[in-house]
Amino acid sequence: MTAIELIGVSKSFRKVTLRKNYGTLKSAFLSFVSGSGGAARDMGNGDSFSALKSVSFSVPRGETWGVIGRNGSGKSTLLKLISGIYKPDGGTMNINGRVSALIELGAGFHPEFSGRENVFVNASILGLSKKRIQERFDEIVNFAELWDFIDAPVRTYSSGMFMRLGFAVAIHADPDILLVDEVLAVGDEAFGHKCQARLESFKKEGKTILMVTHSLGDVRKWCDGAVWIDEGQVRMIGKPNRVVDEYLTTVAERENESALQAGETKEDAPAQSLNRWGDRRVEITKIRLLGSDGMARKVFSTGQPMLVEMEYKALEAVAEPVFGVGIHKKDGGLCYGTNTHIEAINIENLQGSGNAVFQMGRLDLVDGAYTLSVAIHAKDGHPYDYHDQMYDFEVRSKIKDEGVFRPPHEWTLDGVALKTKTEGTEA
Repeated sequence: MTAIELIGVSKSFRKVTLRKNYGTLKSAFLSFVSGSGGAARDMGNGDSFSALKSVSFSVPRGETWGVIGRNGSGKSTLLKLISGIYKPDGGTMNINGRVSALIELGAGFHPEFSGRENVFVNASILGLSKKRIQERFDEIVNFAELWDFIDAPVRTYSSGMFMRLGFAVAIHADPDILLVDEVLAVGDEAFGHKCQARLESFKKEGKTILMVTHSLGDVRKWCDGAVWIDEGQVRMIGKPNRVVDEYLTTVAERENESALQAGETKEDAPAQSLNRWGDRRVEITKIRLLGSDGMARKVFSTGQPMLVEMEYKALEAVAEPVFGVGIHKKDGGLCYGTNTHIEAINIENLQGSGNAVFQMGRLDLVDGAYTLSVAIHAKDGHPYDYHDQMYDFEVRSKIKDEGVFRPPHEWTLDGVALKTKTEGTEA
């Protein structure tokens, strides 16, 4: 049986414009320092934008599903529609069961009311009777760990205390469907473990959970299915690993395009800087980082081929030149370095213009930011043109391991090969 079903659901919002309004000396001063021109909200222009566009998917009862996507893609709007905070402009929603939403925790709390009073008010909004609230009150406060402050006004609470009380109320409302919007990222580690344990118990009880999160590891770990929302539309629905992998690939490509646009002038003409030195008898005129398809890249995936293309111009003939490359972590630590002399490759002489290519069949680095050094020098180390850590690139990996190097490897247990949850499409 389906717990959540959306068919062609759409939601739009009117855009807020600004008009000048100098009501007080304070507002005039704020407009001066912020450059807003005495701005105030004005809804009069009638323009709107579509937060969700004909979204359709269903979540079976008793399953946990994840919703992923970039900021502003419509994920939180989706949860607010399902929870009843918003009404759709079009389409059909079928929600089968009592819903409790962990969205903007404590949004219904009154700052002047005590924690005790807010428990009763908020739990009533979530559908609990006064008798049920009284029966569960001790459990709620115990879970939130707030006995010493339960009778203080919530305006005196820290953000962590506020969050703990909101979470405790929501999960004790006995929902059939739990909506979670990134709330597990808030709070200390111990409380986070408690929240995760509570969600585990929800799964075991056959409850339905729909979570919005940027933690793709949580989607792989927790979820039975995943929905990728992009610019208000469903981009992909399916098994968590398959959806997450496709999402990461697309994110990496977007990052690569942005990085290429930002670095175009730097690549075309290597800059004169403190990181460049040499007598320029041989000059490096252009550096390009390429993928296996020969296209320029700034973002690579772990294990993907990488080519470093160096264009050079020898102003005079030089004997036995040496080409070198080095890869550094963004903090300056050397990851790898080599040159043609170290590898016993002899180049008799160099003259005129040409190019050299350093090709790595596998870029086995862990996820992170790196820089590239390139150089042409004499055998005795005399530099012709040395570019020290002048070229930035990123490495993206599905697995967030530590260190620098990620060698190809596998695990076995009692002679049986083990697979991670990122391997295969059905894991």
